[in-house]
Amino acid sequence: MSQTPSQTPSQTPSQTQTPQSTSIVADRIKRIKLSPSVAARAIIAELREQGRRIIDLTIGEPDFSTPVHIRQAATAAMNRGETKYPPAQGTVALRRAAAQHLLEATGVEYPVGRIMVSTGAKQVIFNGLAATLNDGDEVLIPAPFWVSYPDMVLVNGGVPVAVETKPATGYKVTPEALERAITPRTKWLMMNAPSNPTGSVYTADELRGLAQVLERHPQVWLMTDDIYARLNFTGEPTVHPLQVAPGLAARTLVVNGVSKAYAMTGWRIGYGAGPEELIKAMAILQSQSTSGASSVSQAAALEALSGPQDCVAEFAKVFRQRRDLAIAELSGTPGLDIVVPQGAFYVFPDCSGLLGRKTPAGDVIATDTDLTHYLLREAGVAVIDGHAYGAPGTFRLSFAASLDDIKQGCSAIREACAKLA
Repeated sequence: MSQTPSQTPSQTPSQTQTPQSTSIVADRIKRIKLSPSVAARAIIAELREQGRRIIDLTIGEPDFSTPVHIRQAATAAMNRGETKYPPAQGTVALRRAAAQHLLEATGVEYPVGRIMVSTGAKQVIFNGLAATLNDGDEVLIPAPFWVSYPDMVLVNGGVPVAVETKPATGYKVTPEALERAITPRTKWLMMNAPSNPTGSVYTADELRGLAQVLERHPQVWLMTDDIYARLNFTGEPTVHPLQVAPGLAARTLVVNGVSKAYAMTGWRIGYGAGPEELIKAMAILQSQSTSGASSVSQAAALEALSGPQDCVAEFAKVFRQRRDLAIAELSGTPGLDIVVPQGAFYVFPDCSGLLGRKTPAGDVIATDTDLTHYLLREAGVAVIDGHAYGAPGTFRLSFAASLDDIKQGCSAIREACAKLA
């Protein structure tokens, strides 16, 4: 009697075991979640398809076009044939321009060998964590924080540790809170100022106090995400930690890029600077992953950093006007407390005063997520809940939108909140 290949002499077809399927997805990916901004956009798109008018105040990018002189530089680069593989660490010309910007921003003179270019500042941060974290290493992240920080730590085997901040201190971490959070496993402190989502800006004295703590703990490295540094509404340049504590440069990774200040989010260019050993490790990692960032985008970024800077001041001026409008429209909203942002382009209201109230339909607003869903349904305004930023009882509103959308959206939020019993 003939046998099929899947049977042994002692088996019948009914006895043949079907292999159990297993997940192809790695455990490290299961630790992280989809970006809440991406999830919000999917819901907004669905509602718009249903014919609803939705004012989207979730987007964290300038709504301006990239300035003409920067776009022209990209076109010229293509016409010159600069469309080949770029150096994995970035073009020398762009790294020189970044070095000049870093000198002005930090007071530290970085040679081009200690600077690398990546596909956005986000990749610089990811590379820095991937190149340094061992399993169980802790990364201190002041909360509220940008949503991607903890997940980038998790996917690289680290442990994100939220350091709580308070509205009373402008959502800025204090030396006392930092000292309490440091353990023998602490590898990094991540700082972002002006902050996403709070718009917080540190003074020189505040940074000096934090630097004194770090000086007592030489195993802790500092990563500064300076992507919003040029969008500062205080009337003064953003103070960098290395300006008040230059000795920390030996264990600091400075991260920046062109996305926010120059309205170049889609060009995907960021750069990082730090000690030679760290940058070399990050460059090796990048050479085996994405390799070099787009040659055309690098040419555009070179023009952004080294060309006319009028556009940066103009963008900052417009964002300040929009901030003032958003604050004026939200002022007096029952249940909302607002710390006026000093930079970036977000308002981060505390909505804990609304929790426990009921909607006109009788539903209880138990969480900030419930509130954002209510605002979407009732007011037709999309914002992001504070849970995503490590701050339950809050939400983030972006004023990188038109004056009409800001005025109408904030007015609709105020009216919807007033309806809660």
